[in-house]
Amino acid sequence: MTTNPFRYEQAFSRNIGWVTREEQARLRTKRVAIAGGGGVGGVHALTLARLGVTKFRIADFDTFDVPNFNRQVGAMVSTLGQPKVDVIRRMLLDINPECEVEMFEQGISDANLNAFLEGTDMYVDALDFFAFDIRQKTFALCARLGIPASTVAPLGMGAALLNFLPGQMTFEEYFQWGDLPETDKAVHFVVGLAPAGLHRPYLVVPEAVNFVERRGPSTIMACQLCAGVMGTEALKILLGRGRVLAAPWGIQFDAYRNKLVRTWRPGGNKNPLHRLMIKIGKKQLAKDLAAAGAAA
Repeated sequence: MTTNPFRYEQAFSRNIGWVTREEQARLRTKRVAIAGGGGVGGVHALTLARLGVTKFRIADFDTFDVPNFNRQVGAMVSTLGQPKVDVIRRMLLDINPECEVEMFEQGISDANLNAFLEGTDMYVDALDFFAFDIRQKTFALCARLGIPASTVAPLGMGAALLNFLPGQMTFEEYFQWGDLPETDKAVHFVVGLAPAGLHRPYLVVPEAVNFVERRGPSTIMACQLCAGVMGTEALKILLGRGRVLAAPWGIQFDAYRNKLVRTWRPGGNKNPLHRLMIKIGKKQLAKDLAAAGAAA
């Protein structure tokens, strides 16, 4: 008969020094909700598990497929066709058998959003870029419930961070989505996520970014960097120590260009600089739509 060798204090003992034993014990009690189990969602969950967080809510309706292999930690030959939430849950339990993992196998929707967020200490956004409606509703509910919410976008070979904290600028105030059509929301999202645009100069195949077909290029390096940034922000937010920059502050780090930029955009997408960038983005999108229509 084999015995389980896992002991929480031993498994996460190497965290001690960067956190105190008391802080590690507090992390053990925290619950984090992650919407999305793909590119960044899976590695976010594993990073938090190795930090010592034990309570998770994971939402994703999709299964793993071959095009996921370049960036998604749960995507392997052995997991092809399997639900992402099932795979991520197994990986979490393989790291820490004490993990409590609530799975939302149909993703999040109006019907279950309250249950997904209720009682959570932090929300981590890992939804598909184009999931505009449910992303807008999720951040809005976080603001109403006073739940800290973070998004770290994998862009190029880097990461772009935005935090939305209770009592401070909300997602809606920053991105100014309102009732805009989805194409406009896409432009607003790109501009707002990474105003510094560090990733743009080395995009060598521009046509790989196609809002019309809802696709874009990705790298594992970006996803891994995002997880490191997110895990650090989560540590500060969950433990209440360290400076946390919240919107309209943003941070983008690009490993390819070896650059780090902090941005401050009062008014978010109402900011004159953002409004100009949005105008330029809409013109380019109109050209792409016209080209797609002509090709059809």
